Amino acid sequence: MVTGCVWWDGDMALAADATLGEAGEFGLISQLVSQFSEWLDTDENVLVGPGDDAAVLRIKHGHVVVSTDLMVEGRHFRRDWASAADVGHRAAAQNLSDVNAMGGTARHLTIGLAAPAELPVAWALDFARGFAEECASVGATVVGGDLTRADEVMIAVTVLGQCTQAPVLRSGARAGDVLALTGRQGWAAGGLAVLGRGFRSPRVLVEAYRRPEPPYGAGREAAEAGATALIDVSDGLLAEAGHLAEASGVAIDVRPAAFEIPDPLQAVGAALGADPLQFILGGGDDHALLATFPDLASVPAGWQVVGEVTEGEGVTVDGGTYDGPTGWTHF
Repeated sequence: MVTGCVWWDGDMALAADATLGEAGEFGLISQLVSQFSEWLDTDENVLVGPGDDAAVLRIKHGHVVVSTDLMVEGRHFRRDWASAADVGHRAAAQNLSDVNAMGGTARHLTIGLAAPAELPVAWALDFARGFAEECASVGATVVGGDLTRADEVMIAVTVLGQCTQAPVLRSGARAGDVLALTGRQGWAAGGLAVLGRGFRSPRVLVEAYRRPEPPYGAGREAAEAGATALIDVSDGLLAEAGHLAEASGVAIDVRPAAFEIPDPLQAVGAALGADPLQFILGGGDDHALLATFPDLASVPAGWQVVGEVTEGEGVTVDGGTYDGPTGWTHF
């Protein structure tokens, strides 16, 4: 062993209490790659994985779908609110959901991690484990990435997926379509509100914020059922409905009565003196899917009709202006 270095050659691991600065770039990269290799070794579409200048993938048929997202400590997550594994699950989920929202299936991902030198190696490895577990839930694998020093933790993820049919865009909604939602919505926002007040209950909402449960596979199901437009709810239901309306050149009206407000959200609303509906209409990070369909008959099972598409522009709630929060902004 080299004096002053905690990295060992061969199969030995980093010291449990090592920091990133002590481990060094290549020592840490080797350990991070090992977190993903269990799934990578069984992916026949990966011709070249981590270790070269770029990964090489085999695409058999269909369309390639690509998306990139960033997560910045203090902006998108706090290490005192979520474990490293939780952050890994969240980072993977928001990218996997983008492919889901095109009607596709995620296949491969790359990760860029920037972090302070004093960050424990254990945090980085737990993050990688959570990320790999979330990817494995949809059969996706990590094929590469990059590592550098920064003042806070920053995570950049690129996902590549596949659509076997034409991707469903935001721009296809037409007047007369119905608006439908699938997946949990408002739970992560409720959990964030609880954490922001210094509490940890209702625990089910806090856990929903820490580890979202996107309706993986529902995007492809919607595409096959004839969805005309599709988007994932990452920044707020009304905000995402606005993106659909703008891209499609239509108006969308959302019907609050269509939403069943679960008991945990009602409890948080009562405790905070807030209308629990605001978590559903304005909250993000659950990564539910919002879609438009030509008619009621084409809406798949498991989707809830929550509004309609009409001529015009913009988004209304029960035909009028909504004065509550409509979503999250990044600047």
